[in-house]
Amino acid sequence: MTRYEEVASILRERIEHGIYRVGDRLPSIRAVCKELDVSISTAQEAYRQLMDVTLIESRPKSGYFVLPSRVPSVLPSVSRPAQRPLDISQWDQVLELVATQRDDDRLLLGRGVPNLEYETLRPLSKILAGLHRRTDLNGFNYDKLNGSPELRQQVAKLAVASGCLLHPDDIMVTTGCQEALSIALRTLTQPGDVVAVDSPSFYGTMQILKANGLKALEIPTDPQTGISLEALELALEQWPIRAIQVTPTYNNPLGYTMPEARKRALFQLAQRFDVAIIEDDIYGDLSFSLPRPRTVKSFDDDGRVMLCSGFSKTVGPGLRVGWLAPGRYRDQAMHMKYVSTGASATLPQLAVAEFVAKGHYERHLRFATRQYQRQRDIMISWVQRYFPKGAGISYPQGSFLLWVELPAAVDCVRLNERLAQHAIHVAPGSLFSASGKFRQCLRLNYAFTLTPTIEDAVRNVGELATEMVEEAQAHEACLIN
Repeated sequence: MTRYEEVASILRERIEHGIYRVGDRLPSIRAVCKELDVSISTAQEAYRQLMDVTLIESRPKSGYFVLPSRVPSVLPSVSRPAQRPLDISQWDQVLELVATQRDDDRLLLGRGVPNLEYETLRPLSKILAGLHRRTDLNGFNYDKLNGSPELRQQVAKLAVASGCLLHPDDIMVTTGCQEALSIALRTLTQPGDVVAVDSPSFYGTMQILKANGLKALEIPTDPQTGISLEALELALEQWPIRAIQVTPTYNNPLGYTMPEARKRALFQLAQRFDVAIIEDDIYGDLSFSLPRPRTVKSFDDDGRVMLCSGFSKTVGPGLRVGWLAPGRYRDQAMHMKYVSTGASATLPQLAVAEFVAKGHYERHLRFATRQYQRQRDIMISWVQRYFPKGAGISYPQGSFLLWVELPAAVDCVRLNERLAQHAIHVAPGSLFSASGKFRQCLRLNYAFTLTPTIEDAVRNVGELATEMVEEAQAHEACLIN
């Protein structure tokens, strides 16, 4: 971190902890220089960073002042999905999105990939290079079916931060979190079974349901507190639900984090109806504040929660290192692991284990989450500036994904077709529904460095969306006349 970023971080923390409150005048440039022993240019650059994220403003001849919260004035609506189990659709759209993941010609604003350019990841490259140079070649052999003991030990240590006390033998290494989710669902269900999911829900999980002949029962979900426990209870009374699949911490795509009391209540509800929970915690470590939120698994006293996570969103998706804590379903899950991929690749496991053990992972998280929080605020300010009036915007307290709900006149599948002319692509909301709902919604990524080019692309998205609103209004006026 540069010196001016350190100064900006110190001032940001003081604002967030209420030392400097909304409307307060901040110390002068010279006062900051004297207190923190930095140059005038360093202090000025730190203040400029805080202004970029609309945390403060400069008033001529008066100084710098704290601005009101950047929390969006309009959040996305509470979802209203169909009240019956549904077969999954949308594979064609998912395939198109996957095919564009490494498109060099299009600017991919909606992909779910972390920033891979941070200097804090360099130690991982050195570790991998060192493992390749070793002469014993153990990294080329099969590892244990449940994964490298070194990695499982480090994962068990990391899980403590989420409230979980796991033994390394409670953990199974998988080929990415996607495989962990797939193993969990195949362990618990048979074709034709019903799985309750939050709505909207991660399209990768939805496609696992589709591939295994399962039906999704989408439960109404609040953009701040998560899946409706009241609606879930009614669904459990009405339908033969085999599992509840949720992403309760920094949800993808809606951004919510369930309050701790509601996580506990969710577990108690599952206990009462004797149903398993599949918890996706892939974004849990990307918390903007400490301590990071507890998992539902942390309340699990009878092994019914299958906790899925990994390093794809924190370190790098290409490593394909995930993990599963299967609880009481360990033996069945091990069988599913064996018949799907067998042992996961050894070298990435050893590299990630060393990266964590030497403290690089924690340092990387500290740096990345500071950047993501700053870039969240910039992205929100751009959406508010360029998108149609009244757009609902999520406000995640971790991760790097933003959910935007546009006026009903905007069809984001059609919007993507228009954006293709500008070499831009977003993730349309219909991907995240069993039936193709949320067509007026889209997902944006703020992990990559937010350059003027990215701002221009966001402006293009907003302008084309506004055109669609105006076209709908003109069409409606013609019908009236």
